[in-house]
Amino acid sequence: MSVVSLENTITLALSVRDRHASAKWYLDNLGFELLYHADEVGWSELQTKTEGVTLGLGEQVEPAPGNMVPVFGIADISTARTALEKAGVKFDGDTETVEGMVSTATFYDPDGNALMLAQDLSK
Repeated sequence: MSVVSLENTITLALSVRDRHASAKWYLDNLGFELLYHADEVGWSELQTKTEGVTLGLGEQVEPAPGNMVPVFGIADISTARTALEKAGVKFDGDTETVEGMVSTATFYDPDGNALMLAQDLSK
């Protein structure tokens, strides 16, 4: 049995220089669908061709190529984080919240790969 119960969604978070240009590239070349641009927080999200999988584009001045973080949907981020911490999982700082949008918490696997939990607050 797992420590937490994830939802049936995943967002692949990718760092890019220009979210709008990158979104257009994914729309034109891979047929993804734009879900939204959240310019106030530097984030865009696209629906991939795979159900339950979205691509998130986070704007960075100097993105690191190959830097992709899987973001797992979770119903209750506080409970999940507490359970993972009790299991010895290392987190990077506090849980961050964009009111009315999302709460996120970055954590690491045993090899130091970044993963993230996200609770959708817009529902």
